[in-house]
Order: sequence, then C-alpha cells, then structure tokens
Amino acid sequence: MKFSIAPLKSLASLQTDALVVFLHQPGTSCGLVEADMVDPVAAEAAQDGDFSGALGTTYVRSRPAGLAAKRLILVGLGATPVSSASWLKAVQAAAGALKTLAARQVHLLAADGEAVLAELAPRAFGDAAYRYTATRRPEPDKVYKVDAVHVLSRHPRQAAALKAQLARTEAVQAGIDLTRNLANLPANHCTPSHLAKAAQELGKRHGINVEVLGRGEIERLKMGAFLAVAQGSEQPPRFIVLRYDGAGRKDAPHVLVGKGVTFDTGGISIKPAAEMDEMKYDMSGAASVLGAFEAIARIKPKLNLVGLIPATENMPGGRAVKPGDVVTSMSGQTIEILNTDAEGRLILCDALTYAERFKPASVIDIATLTGACVIALGHIHSGLFSPDDALADALLDAARQAQDSCWRMPLGDDYAEGLKTSFADVANIAGRAAGSVTAACFLQRFAKAYRWAHLDIAGTAWKSGAAKGATGRPVALLVQYLLNSAETARKA
Repeated sequence: MKFSIAPLKSLASLQTDALVVFLHQPGTSCGLVEADMVDPVAAEAAQDGDFSGALGTTYVRSRPAGLAAKRLILVGLGATPVSSASWLKAVQAAAGALKTLAARQVHLLAADGEAVLAELAPRAFGDAAYRYTATRRPEPDKVYKVDAVHVLSRHPRQAAALKAQLARTEAVQAGIDLTRNLANLPANHCTPSHLAKAAQELGKRHGINVEVLGRGEIERLKMGAFLAVAQGSEQPPRFIVLRYDGAGRKDAPHVLVGKGVTFDTGGISIKPAAEMDEMKYDMSGAASVLGAFEAIARIKPKLNLVGLIPATENMPGGRAVKPGDVVTSMSGQTIEILNTDAEGRLILCDALTYAERFKPASVIDIATLTGACVIALGHIHSGLFSPDDALADALLDAARQAQDSCWRMPLGDDYAEGLKTSFADVANIAGRAAGSVTAACFLQRFAKAYRWAHLDIAGTAWKSGAAKGATGRPVALLVQYLLNSAETARKA
C-alpha cells in the first residue's frame, strides 16, 4: 500500500474511488472551503438517522452529487476538541469502512487535520490491511483492496513536513508488520535459527551489522542461565547481536534486549495443554526488537543502537533442566531454578550482563514475561518497571506519543525478599503474590551497571480468541523513545 501527500485544488473535480471526510457531530460545519458539497450530505444523513457524527461512526454515499469521487465516506470525530486517541479511533474506523468496498484509490480530508492524518494513516490502514499468509492460502474475498492512500492538503508550505511525518509512520508500520509476521509463525517454522536468519536478512537490507553466536560461543561466554533453558531442546540456541551505528563512535548506544523463547512448554514444570499453542508468541520481545530495528534503519536517526536476542526453545526432555537445579549465570551469580516455566528471566539475565560491555546510555528489555502482568493490567497496558525515574518518564512519554500504552509498576527490596534461597545467590521465582514485580526484581539484579527498564508485554503482544494474532506492540513505543532520545542528544 502506498501513502502520499496530495495537494487539493478542487474538491468537486477530485477523481478518486473514495473521498473520506472527517467531521464533528452535526450542527458543526466540516470546516472545508467547499463545505457546501459535504455539509448537506452530512445533514441529510443525520436527519435520516444514518450518521450521528459520534466518534468512529461512518456513512457511505455512492456517486455523491457535485463530486467527481465515486464514494463519499463521512467519519465522525465526535465533539471538539479531538484527542490523539480519538483521532486514531476515527482513522481506524475509516480504514475499517473500506474493507467491504472495491476502492483502490482513497483520499483523506480533514479541516486542519493534515498533520494528524499523515501521522496515523499508515498505522490505521496498515492494521486493516494486515493478513497472515505465511503458512496458509490467502482468501481472495478478504484481501484488502486499497492500493493507495492520499492525505489531502491545502497548504503547500507544509508538504515537506507532512511527507517526512508520513515516511516516519510508514517506517514504524513496516517494523510492526515484521514483528507480527515473525510472532505469528508457528514454532516449527520460527525456530531460534529462523530468528537468526531473519536478523541477518534485516542486516543485509539495511546495512546493519548482525552477529549470530552458536552454542559453543555461548558456552565460552559462560551464559549458564541461558544454556540451562536451552539444554532440553533439540533446536540449537542462538544469541543474536545487532548494531545500528547512526551517531559518532563515542556516543553511548541504547540497547534493546528481546526475549526469544520460540516455544515455551514450561519445560519440566509443564504448562496446561489449553492454549499452549499461544506459547509460540513467547518470542514477541525478540520480534519487537527486530521490528524496532526495521523502523530505525528506515528512519535513519542519529543514534547508536544495539539489539540483543537470546533465542531458544523451552522443552522437557532427558537433558532438560529440573526444578531445584542450580546454575551459574554469566554474571557469576548462582540461580536456583525452582520453576522451569520461569525461563524468560533466565535467558534475559545473561543478555543483560552481556549488555554491560557496550557502556550503554540505556537498556530496555522486552519480554512476554509473566501471566501475573496480564492479571494486573489486562490487555491494555504493557507493564513498565524501572528504578530510574527519568527513564521511566521518558518511556511513558513515548508511550503516550505513540499511543502504545504502558503503566509503571513498583520495584523495591521488599518485593525481592521472596527471591532468597538457601541454595544459591537467588531463586528464579518467589511466591504467587506480585509475580510480575518479583520477576522484574530478579532482572534488576543483573542490570545495576546502567540505566535499565523492563517492559512486560505478556498481555499486549498478541490477542486470543477469534482475533488471535500478534499486535506488533511495543514497536511504536520503542521507536518513539529512541527518536526522542536522538532528538534530546541533538539539542544537548
């Protein structure tokens, strides 16, 4: 799908399959210079009870009088002022209304809304058009027919800024799509080796340095916690390192660490059979790191970025780690594995230790880490944990800007008390209470050398039920944070 900024000279003569106009509730003019071509249709539809103008409502009129457009689609913005979240809902409604229409060329118009449409159109239409086809035949009747979306603008002087905004959002959407494609793959397709290959292909596309470490190299690094999880699987583990160098060599990089458990049975502490198929999504953190790199490589900001992905399966078997086993992490700390289904923190802790060598500006790990986070926050917010107030605030700001929400959760020594054990430096689980918090406390032990935050995306990385599939979150949040960090560094 192509996106562009198109100058609007005459609404009446505009040739398009669908002209989409965003309106406030009836009684308020659409605010367009040629309002007399749109307002009467809105008033008529309102009088007939077909269009209220409430947020997200739509109305379609074929062959509208006075317009060359084949269809006029009215989309409600609700009452003024319109928030960013409301704008997104309205643009998503517009994209949804086109699913059943044979419209290939679409033009979007809103009075003084060009900038927000340029920001949101690729995201809304990209989500509407997304179809998973890697392991199934496409369904012709469900193919999204829109080929091109044009944001109409009456302000030529803003064209360059609008095009830049549009290109940036397209880049983020490309990252989201990559994340979704990887996460949706079945585990017999998306193995640790496949993740490594996907990273290498990304590197070739964009000139990013990618290094893939095998079992021998991981053993030489003494990543005992990571290897403990991997030892029950026939699939060899991979440790993937990506580097985007967009700033000076002396500039400290930001580091993204993604949990890459390509399938999680729970190991010896095996999970219930119901919905275990969804454990293919346990590598969504890793997929989001690759998605963020895809977007950053397209946008090309002036910053340095490192991605770290420990990739493995967590399987039961004769060689699998057992409850009560004690292993030595890369940091030298010993860990008693009381539950083999608390494996994500084991592979992440070694990656967090590895991150120290980069002397990073910040480190953010992203993981489908705990079911407890789903209980705490549902499927709305990702869980945010950090002892650094400034870093937490920066991520919360980025989440608001990107409309990819997270919620800050507590940390503290009192929570970490439950991780004490008589047989190692730390246990990998505490009790049931505050499970997402104690998991973050475990990771914090390995991230004291730098500014660190943890995003628990167990509730937001995918949807279950009839709409089952990866969401691509939190790629938008991560990219916004990185771009904000680059801008802050530029001004310093």
